[in-house]
Amino acid sequence: MKSTGIVRKVDELGRIVIPMELRRVLSIKEKDSLEILVNEDQIILQKYKPYYECVVTGEITPQNREYANGIVLSPRGAEILKHEIEFKYGIKA
Repeated sequence: MKSTGIVRKVDELGRIVIPMELRRVLSIKEKDSLEILVNEDQIILQKYKPYYECVVTGEITPQNREYANGIVLSPRGAEILKHEIEFKYGIKA
């Protein structure tokens, strides 16, 4: 982890401001969701990335995987695609 040298105080409502420079560099826009993680005595903020939707089944699961060119498949979607490839091209994938 690298230090930015930026220090901010917590206000009376428990809020801190993320400096514009950091938001620009990290592509954090107004209304973006941030995930809050804790590691011992550290608070870590990171852009929230929800699980992606499978292009074949529409399922949204933690097991979904992103493949070439951003194609997202669930385990079931990958199996369906595999069977379609095997059937259409007569090959064992």
